Amino acid sequence: MADVVQYRLERMLDELEDLEKRGLFSRPEIAEIVNKRRKFEYKLKRPSPLKQDFLTYIDYEKQLDSLRRLRKKLVSEDLKEQGIKKRKRKSSSDIAGVLRILGIFRLAVTRFKGDIHLWFRYLEFCRERGHGRMKKILPQVLRFHPKVPGVWIYAASWEFDHNLNVAAARALMQNGLRACPESEDLWVEYLRMELTYLNKLKARKTALGEDTGTLARKEGDVDEKQWRDENKDLFMSLDGEKEGVDGTDVQEGESENKKDTFREQGSVILQTIYSGAIEALPTSMSLRKRFLEVLDGIDLAHSEELRKEMMDGMKRDFAKKAEYWDWLARLQIGDLEKTKDMRKKDMLVRLNKAVDVYEEALESMPSTEMFSFYTNFWKDVIAPKGEDSQVFEPTDVSDKTVEFTSRLFKVFEKAESMGCITEDLAYHHISLYLELGRFEEARNLAEKFSNGKLSCSVKVWVLRVSIEMKWTTRESASLSKDDLRSVFELLQNVLSKVAISEAESLWHMAIKFFSSQPKYFKKLVETFLAFLTKENEGNVPLSSAIVHHVLQKDGLQRAREVYKRFLASPHPSLALYKSCIELESNLAFVGDKNALSNARKLYESALTTYNEDTGLWRDYYSMEIKMGSSETVNAVYWRAKKILKDTTELLAPQNL
Repeated sequence: MADVVQYRLERMLDELEDLEKRGLFSRPEIAEIVNKRRKFEYKLKRPSPLKQDFLTYIDYEKQLDSLRRLRKKLVSEDLKEQGIKKRKRKSSSDIAGVLRILGIFRLAVTRFKGDIHLWFRYLEFCRERGHGRMKKILPQVLRFHPKVPGVWIYAASWEFDHNLNVAAARALMQNGLRACPESEDLWVEYLRMELTYLNKLKARKTALGEDTGTLARKEGDVDEKQWRDENKDLFMSLDGEKEGVDGTDVQEGESENKKDTFREQGSVILQTIYSGAIEALPTSMSLRKRFLEVLDGIDLAHSEELRKEMMDGMKRDFAKKAEYWDWLARLQIGDLEKTKDMRKKDMLVRLNKAVDVYEEALESMPSTEMFSFYTNFWKDVIAPKGEDSQVFEPTDVSDKTVEFTSRLFKVFEKAESMGCITEDLAYHHISLYLELGRFEEARNLAEKFSNGKLSCSVKVWVLRVSIEMKWTTRESASLSKDDLRSVFELLQNVLSKVAISEAESLWHMAIKFFSSQPKYFKKLVETFLAFLTKENEGNVPLSSAIVHHVLQKDGLQRAREVYKRFLASPHPSLALYKSCIELESNLAFVGDKNALSNARKLYESALTTYNEDTGLWRDYYSMEIKMGSSETVNAVYWRAKKILKDTTELLAPQNL
């Protein structure tokens, strides 16, 4: 291994001498470079080098080459100021850095052939440096990763944009579609490439004065025509025909013919590729939506007929999917963020069209998913995404809120009447009342849902309990006995049905609400303890919250009694032990006499069950170092060493 490394270093001799001769690096810097490269080379020659070893070496060489180019530029500027002409011929040091990086990449991909990200980094480096090795690497990547659509797209893009070889790019795309017929990206990019090529041909005709416009639909088309009219003297027909005053060819029919030819060809291309894509991916709705986006962005012959054909096909194949109807409805109104400048009348027309689509969908396939899409649509209309985006002008905000929220309420009511109400729909229905300040209606609706079809819904119960708590304190902070009793009975009713893990937020809410009511707080703790006896593991955050509230209200002794009862439950978790230990450790730091003893007892109790936990031993050992004596520290250390044979370094004794 040493001989190979030495041989590779010796091959760098000419490059290093050239760097020193040209004044780009000093001798100490070159010595440091050699030292660094030697270390990297030894890492690569290990029996099993890591991918990171190659990447680190590559990053170092990139930085070194960037520094070389920067210093070369500074030296050239100095020579220019002195009137000395710089030589144009490249020296060995100018190309050695890139060749070395390419060599490291080659070694890396040879060892990690299956790492597609590494291949792409290799390709990107060649593309950035314009190196000819790209044409050798691309076939290798395609051979090793024929099922990766991105590789075919990358290769075709390079042929199309860099080599200007449309035939090769087309062949790559077609081969890619044979290898990955189910790739949406490949189908869409193939279509874009063909239309882009057609648009380039048309643009070239336009530049030569033989045609007008492009296939792309742009808002600047009018400005372009105006510019051409103002600069008509710059354009001259190649066949010697005279132009009219408006800058158009006298033979308007022929010009129109040429224009239609490109539009017709584009239409045929789109139709052909679309048919192949649908045959390969008949169940993909997203693919058809992407084809529609391409069609909307380009000016083709019979585009309206093509669009209608695509829309009819989507309705035929996806009419049973709620996602299709939601997309179709939102298509009627467009992007809500871009409609703030639209007139109110026009906006209402679009909204009504979208509503008609949703209503049609509900007639043919009423479902909870469809209602979910419908309600989300109205919520987006009322409050579009984005800070400043609004459907109407600021003066219409209040009218919009009243009008559209009433229609949203009707959707919620319709979902309930058709038996399609879900936990989420009910939750949003109640929340909408709360947002509008209609507190009593929200309370009645929450009671109706929790006592009806959604009696097992934790989200609805949490919302109802929070509403009841706010309702009882709406007039004064002091609560009557009847109010307290009704809220507690409501809590007990739901907490007895739902596991702690599912209703954790409700438990925290109850603890906070009844923390100042000793009678009910005690009952709440008893209920929690009853749950701990049933469940395998207690809820640690909830247990800690209870102990914390007890500590604040009833003092330290009572808090210790409570956490001992928690630990007496079947199978207390290690996290629960650590929470109790943390409490006692903190008390020991502030001078509590019994805290250290209690912490040790807790550690010993925890170690009876979790004696192989390294972290527990480490914490115990650390506590003894800080607060114990040399005897207790050594006792913990030797016990841990006996049990944890592989972690003795972690628990090495310290000088006391």
